[in-house]
Amino acid sequence: MATMNYADRCGSFQEPLQLSEAGDGRVYGPISMPQRSTQRGLRLTPVGRLDATITACALLACLSLLFLSPTSSRAGDRATAAPVGSADPVYSLEAVLNLALTHNPAVASAEGTIDQNRGQQVAAHTYLNPSVSANSGVGKMRDLGLFDPAVRERVTEFNVTVGQPIEWPSTRAARQRASEAGVAAASAGLAETQLNLIADVKVAFYDLLLAQQALLLAQQNLATVEDVDKAVRTRVRLGESPQFEAIRSGVEVLKANQSLTRAANRVRVNRVMLDTLTAGSLGPTYAIDGKLHRAGPGFGIDILTERALTQHPTITRLQKAVEQADHSLEFERQARVPNITIGGSYWREIGREAFTGGVTFPTPVWDRRQGEIIAAFGSKRKGEAEFLRARNELIRNVSQHFQDAKTTADMIEVYEKGLLKQADEALRIAKFSFQQGASSLIEVLDAQRVQRQILLDYAQAQFDLSMSLALLERAVGGAI
Repeated sequence: MATMNYADRCGSFQEPLQLSEAGDGRVYGPISMPQRSTQRGLRLTPVGRLDATITACALLACLSLLFLSPTSSRAGDRATAAPVGSADPVYSLEAVLNLALTHNPAVASAEGTIDQNRGQQVAAHTYLNPSVSANSGVGKMRDLGLFDPAVRERVTEFNVTVGQPIEWPSTRAARQRASEAGVAAASAGLAETQLNLIADVKVAFYDLLLAQQALLLAQQNLATVEDVDKAVRTRVRLGESPQFEAIRSGVEVLKANQSLTRAANRVRVNRVMLDTLTAGSLGPTYAIDGKLHRAGPGFGIDILTERALTQHPTITRLQKAVEQADHSLEFERQARVPNITIGGSYWREIGREAFTGGVTFPTPVWDRRQGEIIAAFGSKRKGEAEFLRARNELIRNVSQHFQDAKTTADMIEVYEKGLLKQADEALRIAKFSFQQGASSLIEVLDAQRVQRQILLDYAQAQFDLSMSLALLERAVGGAI
C-alpha cells in the first residue's frame, strides 16, 4: 500500500497558506511568500538638487498616506490576502464534530464494548443445557441353570439417561443483575468517549483558528516591514538617514519572514492534527469556518459542579461498574452452593426393563470458591476507590477550568477596553511624529510591532478562553 509522507500531505514549508480577506480565519491554497527587494546596488542617476528635493518630498508624501491610513483594532479584521477561487470544502465546528463522532475509531471501540456486554447479558438469561447419555451393547446369558431352548442366549442391551442442571434462583438473579449493570456501564462508557472526543476536537479546532490568525498577522506584518524597509533604503540612498537604519530594517524583514514561515508551518501541523481526529475524513486540503469565544461561562460554579456530579458519564460508568462488582460478589457467594442436576434414565437389559430418576448434587469439599470471592471483593473495593477518585477529580477540574475561563474572560475585557485602543493610539502618534520629522521610521516600526504583538496576545487570550470552556464542558459532562 502506498503511503503519503508529511511533505506530500501538507506541502512545502516555504509556501504559506492563503487566508480569506473576510477576516473569518479561513485557509486556502498556498501562495508565494513576499520577498524583500535585493536591488541594493542601484544608484540614482545624477540629477539636479531640485529634482532630488522633489523626489524626497514625493516619497515622504507617499509614506504619510501609507502610515496615516486607518487600521482596525481586531485581529480578525486585518485580512490583506486577495480572495482566491478555491474548491476546498469548508467545515464548521459542528460539521467537524459530526465527522469525528462518525469515523473516529474510539467511538467504534466503545460501541464494540457495548456489544460484548449485551452478549454477556443474553448469556446470563439463558438456561443451562441438558445432558444426554446413551449406552448400548450385546449381552450374553450365563449361569441360568436349566436352560430353556426358547430363550435366546444373546440379546442387545441399552440405556438412555437425561439430566437437566438446575441453577439456584439467587445465583441466577445475581448473574443477571451483574450483566445488566455491565451493559449500563458500557453505555455510559460510550457517552464518556464521545464527550472526550468532542472536547479534543474543539481544542484542535480552536488551535487551528488561532494558527490562522497568527498567520494572517504575520503576513500583514511582513508587508508593513517590507514597505518600511524600502522607504528606509530610499532615504539612505538620498543621504537623509545613516546606513545603520538600512541594516536594521533588513534584519527586521528577515525576522518577519521567519515568523511567517513558522506561522505557516503551525497551520499545516494543526490541520493534520484536526484531520487525524476525524480519521482522515477532512482530507488533505480543507478550510474551517468559526470564531473564538469572547465571553465566559454563563452559569455559576455551584450549578456546574452539581451537574458534573449528577450527570457526568464518567460518574455514571463508575457507579454502574461498582454495582456490577457488587452483584458479581453476590454471585460468587451464592455459587458456594453448587447447582443440582435432575435426571432420568431408561434401562433395557436381558430379562429386565426399568425407568429410573435421580438427583446429582456436587459436594463442595475442597473448592468452596474462596479465591473467586476474594477476587470479586477486591474488584468491588477497586471500583469504589476509582469512583471516589474520579468524583474528586471532577470537582477539581470544574473549579480549575471555571476559574481559568473567568480569568481569561476578564483579560479579554481588558484588551477590548484598553490595550487594543492604546496600541492603536501609540501607533497613530508614532506615525504622526514621523510625518512631522520628530521620529524615525524605526520607531514607527517598533510601534507597529508592539501593536501586532498585542493583537496576537488578544487572539491567544481568546483561544485560552475557548479551550478552557471546552475543557469545562468535558468536566461538567455536557454543553454549558
